[in-house]
Amino acid sequence: MRGRFSLSSIAWLVLLAITTAVPVAPAQGGPDVFVTPIPNAPFSGVIQVERSFVQRDGSVVNRKTIRDIGRDGQGRIFNQYRMLLPDSSSETPQVLSILVYDPQTRASTTLFPQQRTFRTGTANRPPETMPPNFLDASSTGSGRPQNQFTKQEDLGIHEIAGLPAHGLRETQTIPAESNNTGRDIVVTDECWYSEDLRINLVVKHSDPRKGAVTMTVNQVTRTEPDPALFRIPDGYTPAGAAQETKQ
Repeated sequence: MRGRFSLSSIAWLVLLAITTAVPVAPAQGGPDVFVTPIPNAPFSGVIQVERSFVQRDGSVVNRKTIRDIGRDGQGRIFNQYRMLLPDSSSETPQVLSILVYDPQTRASTTLFPQQRTFRTGTANRPPETMPPNFLDASSTGSGRPQNQFTKQEDLGIHEIAGLPAHGLRETQTIPAESNNTGRDIVVTDECWYSEDLRINLVVKHSDPRKGAVTMTVNQVTRTEPDPALFRIPDGYTPAGAAQETKQ
C-alpha cells in the first residue's frame, strides 16, 4: 500500500527488501540502488558510490567505489559489490561479490571472484518490481500527514544520466532533548526515480551523527548486457552449502 512508510524508514529497508527475497552479496550497509527484476527493459550502468563516516573523535573519513549493474530483457539482474577505497585513491576497486538473480526461476546466485566460488539458492518470494523507498514518491502522494519533525518535499522532474527522474526528499528533525548531542539533529533522505528503468538513479542519506552516502547511476546504456554476466563462470566451485532456500 502506497505511503505506508516514510522515506527515511524505507530507505534503510532497501537491502532488507532484497535479502528477504534472495541471498545477497555483502554490501557496505545502509541504502542501496535496488535493480528491479522486470522484463523488456534491458540496461547496463555504473553506480558511483561516495560515503563518509563520522569517527568517534568527530573526524570524517571519506570513501568511494563503483559498481556495475544491469538487467537483460528477461528481467535477470546483476549487481556488483566492490571494495571501498580512500577518496584520494586512483585505483580500480576490487570486486568482492556479484549478485545474479533470475525472476523466472527465482534462482539467486552470489559469485565470489577472488575465491572463484559461488553460492546459489531459490527465493520463496520474488522481490518487488518498484524500489521500496519510492513508495511515498508516487504521483498520488503518500496521504500520510506530516508532523512538526518531518518534512517531505517533491523535487519535481530532472534529467539524470539522460533520463527523466522524479525526486523526493524527506527531512527528519530529532530534537536536542531526544538525543545526546545537545542540539537538533537533521537526518535527510533523497531519491530520484526513473520510470523508464524502474530504478532509483540517485539515492542519498545523511545523518550528521554517522555520516552520509550518495549513490548515483551513470553510464547508462539501453542495450542487452553480455549474456555471460548472468552465468556462473567456468571453473567456479560451490562455496559452503551448494543450495539454500530463503524464507
